[in-house]
Amino acid sequence: MPILLKNATYINWQTLRFSNCNILADENNTLLKFPEDLKQLNPAITVIDCSGKLVTKSFGVGHHHVYSALSRGMGAPKKTPANFSEILKYIWWTLDKCLDEKMIEASALATAIECARAGSTFVIDHHASPFAVKGSLGIIADAFDRVGVSHLLCYEISDRDKVSIAKEGLEETERYLKCRQGLVGLHASFTIGEHTLRSAADLMKKYNSGIHIHVAEDRYDQDMTIKKYGNRVVKRLEQAGVLSSGKTILAHCLHLDEEEKDIIRNSGCSVVQNCDSNLNNNVGYFNGRNLGNKIMLGTDGMHSDMLQSARSAFFVGQRYDNIDFSSAYKRFRQVHHYLNDNGFKGDGENNLVVLNYNPPTPVNEENFLGHFIFGINSNHISDVISDGRLIVRDRRIITVDENAVMTEAREQAKRLWSRMAKADFYK
Repeated sequence: MPILLKNATYINWQTLRFSNCNILADENNTLLKFPEDLKQLNPAITVIDCSGKLVTKSFGVGHHHVYSALSRGMGAPKKTPANFSEILKYIWWTLDKCLDEKMIEASALATAIECARAGSTFVIDHHASPFAVKGSLGIIADAFDRVGVSHLLCYEISDRDKVSIAKEGLEETERYLKCRQGLVGLHASFTIGEHTLRSAADLMKKYNSGIHIHVAEDRYDQDMTIKKYGNRVVKRLEQAGVLSSGKTILAHCLHLDEEEKDIIRNSGCSVVQNCDSNLNNNVGYFNGRNLGNKIMLGTDGMHSDMLQSARSAFFVGQRYDNIDFSSAYKRFRQVHHYLNDNGFKGDGENNLVVLNYNPPTPVNEENFLGHFIFGINSNHISDVISDGRLIVRDRRIITVDENAVMTEAREQAKRLWSRMAKADFYK
């Protein structure tokens, strides 16, 4: 059933032009803005009075990790990590090895809910569960579909465990790409052998997809790639054909030399900045200079709030990056261009957020970006429409039972933490 947003102040997400109008959105990717006469409309249409509220296109997450959803508040690892490599081993690679199907489903449902409540109706996710590979992407997709959040998923293929698990990752990816839109996921260059890299690139070409991979998040990736394969990360990926697809996503890209930046800028691939995660892992600071215009923002599993990601990118970038109000907003919205340019479905104009934002100062076309950086946050999101379907109403998820989902997530978190406490994968 279509949704009518009455008396809205609509902000065009590309031009930032303000217009006072009524908006009708439906599930056929239709977004109609029309004048005052509403008498001919079906009385069964859902009507939301947006008087005094702002309406604009909803948001998208350029890089997420569903599998991290149950980590919040968990105990410290058995060994305190001394560097990024040990953070991976003692925290994230221990966690992902302990996941099972129930935990994956709980993680996906909780993540989809938190994304929706924060205004994101599209999520690009990068999943890992080495001992529960088969069917994992379908579990996540079904969970996101239940909540009503569109998605572009991949499985994080890696040789860090066994070659047989990397093979399972390739098989899971192919099964998924046969029936749904997705990407070919790779962990990072330093954990990917030559055979797996070539196999992933071949799979990407076979299904006209792209690679989604972590790139130079920490110097360790560069150092180990040079040591193992005699080349820097981006050059290695270029030679393998990974950068030949405009659908390829390169996450992080912190520790690059100028040649690597030139290669990325000229490739047509997209880069995803994940400021909060970089700060948490103490791996360095993103700098978008010479990387081109295809820079998106992500959360890297730290949270699901893209407004927070944009604000962090702006504030940290005042010292370490070339970023201002306009470029911060452009990165925030670049995910839509990536999805549209590459023909992915689920991010049409019938994806909207209603902002109950009542500032102490005027807000208009000229100063909106100042409000975007310093004022608007996820607490102002009252309603969310995803693909013409209302999924958040008055700040409540209406597609699933949120209390039941979160109760189950807490139970699965306890199971996960118990497994992690007993695990001894890395001595």
